Amino acid sequence: MLEIKGLNQFYGESHTLWDVDLKIEQGDCVCLMGRNGVGKTTLLKSIMGLIPCKSGSIRYEQTELLKYSAEKRAKSGIGYVPQGREIFPQLTVEENLKIGLSSRRDKVKTIPSRIFELFPVLKEMMHRRGGDLSGGQQQQLAIGRALVLDPKVLILDEPTEGIQPNIVHDIGSILLKLNQEEGITVLIVEQKLPFARRVGKKFMLMDRGRNVALGKMEELDEALIQKYLTV
Repeated sequence: MLEIKGLNQFYGESHTLWDVDLKIEQGDCVCLMGRNGVGKTTLLKSIMGLIPCKSGSIRYEQTELLKYSAEKRAKSGIGYVPQGREIFPQLTVEENLKIGLSSRRDKVKTIPSRIFELFPVLKEMMHRRGGDLSGGQQQQLAIGRALVLDPKVLILDEPTEGIQPNIVHDIGSILLKLNQEEGITVLIVEQKLPFARRVGKKFMLMDRGRNVALGKMEELDEALIQKYLTV
């Protein structure tokens, strides 16, 4: 469904991604893991077209994405929840959600009711400004905004960062529902190992801009954790 081959990316003279390969099948939930600064966010931004790539291939449903703009990639069915949420603080919850509608393939103009089934708090706070929400509520808004476009693939960058434990648990339950019951393919950057083990079917470890290990979540053993995750 989503296949990356030989991806290279540079920030100026700094070579940040080195021949990265990753194949994600339909229905997968892959946790992308590694220490800070190893290229995880850079890889997600490359997939979404937010930064240019030097060489390689990113294919989504047999279509080469490198020639697509970020907007066209979203319209192809890829939802993205960036690190830090990046909601619009001066806009209301409703206005933030409606922004996602512009990328729907079917041109629907109303917010799907399932967003409020997944995140009841957003319905309660429809007319509150995004900047007035708590961190956990903002994260739910960011995920809701990505789901508004009815994605086939959902990409999340550290959705549990700075979030209170009860909301972290709720987000995990929602991701499991989306993946296991609705068949949405998920790629998630995650630092919290218990959360990753709970929601992920597979893992990919990165180190110094390279993918160094990939397997089923139960294969993520103590040796790999010590080598690539322990600070």
